[in-house]
Amino acid sequence: MGTAGLLVITLAACGGGGGPAGATPSGGKAAPPAKTTPPAPSPSLAQAQPDPVERVLSKMSVEEKVGQLLMPVLYGTSADTVSGENQARYSAQTPAKVIAKYHLGGVILFPHNIKSVGQVVGLTNGLQQASKGVPLLIGTDQENGLVARMSALMTDFPGASQIGATKNPDMSRAVAKATGVELRALGVNLDFAPVADVNVNPRNPVIGPRAFGKDPERVATMVSAAVKGFADAKVAATAKHFPGHGDTTVDSHTGLPVIKHTKAEWEQIDAPPFKAAIDAGVDAVMSAHIVFPKLDPSGDPATLSKPILTGLLRQKLGFKGVISTDALNMAGVRQKYNDGEIAVRAVLAGADLLLMPNNLPKAYQAVLAAVKSGRISQERLDESVTRLLELKQARGLLTKAPVASAEEAADVLRSAEHRKLAAAVLRAAR
Repeated sequence: MGTAGLLVITLAACGGGGGPAGATPSGGKAAPPAKTTPPAPSPSLAQAQPDPVERVLSKMSVEEKVGQLLMPVLYGTSADTVSGENQARYSAQTPAKVIAKYHLGGVILFPHNIKSVGQVVGLTNGLQQASKGVPLLIGTDQENGLVARMSALMTDFPGASQIGATKNPDMSRAVAKATGVELRALGVNLDFAPVADVNVNPRNPVIGPRAFGKDPERVATMVSAAVKGFADAKVAATAKHFPGHGDTTVDSHTGLPVIKHTKAEWEQIDAPPFKAAIDAGVDAVMSAHIVFPKLDPSGDPATLSKPILTGLLRQKLGFKGVISTDALNMAGVRQKYNDGEIAVRAVLAGADLLLMPNNLPKAYQAVLAAVKSGRISQERLDESVTRLLELKQARGLLTKAPVASAEEAADVLRSAEHRKLAAAVLRAAR
């Protein structure tokens, strides 16, 4: 968002003839110069053409702003699918009605949303049409390997550990680009990948082969390349799980892991891949539901920790993009607080995108009430919404959603070129 410099008009005064100073041509005393009002400076380009993000933000209600923070799971294979699951969870029968009711900023897709190429294209186009204001972030977890939500339709690329074994960052970039191209063809514009954790604990039950490896430098190189690959495909990338989930023996889906690294160990082991992702221009960073006592002694997981999300990620590492929580329905974040309080505390800690609230109505109402009471300031809310709108603008989603094409998707998905790339990675990883 650049601002043009102020256009300054300089007026040059012209000197008179060759008579004595202060004299008129007739020899009389000169009259004092007339007082004139200088012209007002021309408006700057920024004033003449308001910043598009600021323009969109200025038209949003508080309810719409809060909705931008939310990215739940919706149920159905089309925007108009009537689902008892939607009714039970959100008091709205169809995905389209849930989007309208909560002014959602995004939706995440899972295998239950997926049947065929044409169906997914129809679903994502329908979801976008249901968003009457700002287009949606439509995300999924397509890490490849163990976690690949769209595997029924997409190329079966090797996972991160196999890509890391190639020692070739060009392959990491190529796989990320190909993955992004296929996602974009389906109407998905945000991938919760790459994994930036350094898998230093062989007993880690949740990361393991999802990581590029156990060497921080190699992981950093591969993560940086993957971020650039997603950018090549014009799909938003998310480095996860900050501040680093690599040295755990507990799965944060079912419990609350504690990492005992010192701050110096964190800087040496866990931080380098996230620094590399930020330097590569990553769109988003996902928090981890882990306790890291040497970074924050409060006992709260990183997702709810201001010292970690704001102090380390924003201030120390200089990240200016979107901070996403990990899924808020996971046990690791739900041990101390209720579902509404979790959402509020995540925002206060520095999160911008609230992923998969366990109870969407409670999360929405709790954040809205916190804004209206002043617990979450209007300025703090606007910061998060601005970051989300800036991400959408960067990916061409601020004012007009792209329309996916089933015919084009059919040409891209599992293309010969992509299958050849997958085979090349497997050969290089041996």
